[in-house]
Amino acid sequence: MELIFIISALGLAAVILLLTPRRADAHCDTMDGPTVKDGMRALETGNVNHAIKWVFPEMEAEVREAFALSLKVRKLGAEAKELADRYFIETLVRVHRAGEGVPFTGVKPRGTPVDERVAAADRSLEIGDLSPLRGLVSREVMHDLEKKFERAMALKDFDVNDIDAARKYIEAYVIFFKTAEGHEDTHSHGHHH
Repeated sequence: MELIFIISALGLAAVILLLTPRRADAHCDTMDGPTVKDGMRALETGNVNHAIKWVFPEMEAEVREAFALSLKVRKLGAEAKELADRYFIETLVRVHRAGEGVPFTGVKPRGTPVDERVAAADRSLEIGDLSPLRGLVSREVMHDLEKKFERAMALKDFDVNDIDAARKYIEAYVIFFKTAEGHEDTHSHGHHH
C-alpha cells in the first residue's frame, strides 16, 4: 500500500511539473525568439538565408530541404501553410539547438517568459546601448559584456546573403547574451572563441 502511495505521489509530482509554466532558459526555441522570427522572415520573403545563419554549414542541408518543401506546401491553402510553417520552424530550431549541444523540447508559444537578462540583452542590441542590462548584472559581468556588446554591434549590419558574415554576427550575439544570462562557459554558436 505504501509503495502504491509513493508511486501515485511521484506520478502527481511529474504531472504538476509538466503543467507548471516554466521560464525558458534561452529564447531561441520560443515563438518570440530571434531564431523563429528569422525563420518566419525566411518563409515570408522566400529567402532561406534569413534562417540559415542559425545553423552550422554541415547541418544546413536539412534546413534547406525543409524550407524548399515548406514553400511548396504553403501554397496549398491556409491549413497547409500553417502546417508547413510549423514544420520548417521546428526543423530550424531543432537543428539550431543540436548545434548548441542542447536538446530540442519543442517550440514554446508566444509569451513564454524568458530570463530578464536575456530580454535586456536583446533590447540592448536593438537600441544600441547596454542600459537595459544595468542593475541586472554585476559590475564585473557588465565590464565583460561591454567588449562582447561592441563586437556584436560591429557585426550586426550584415548583408543577409553573406552567410559567413551573418554567422559571425550570430556567434557574437550568442556569446553576448549567454554572458548576460550568467553562463561563465559561454558556448559560441559552435565556433571556438
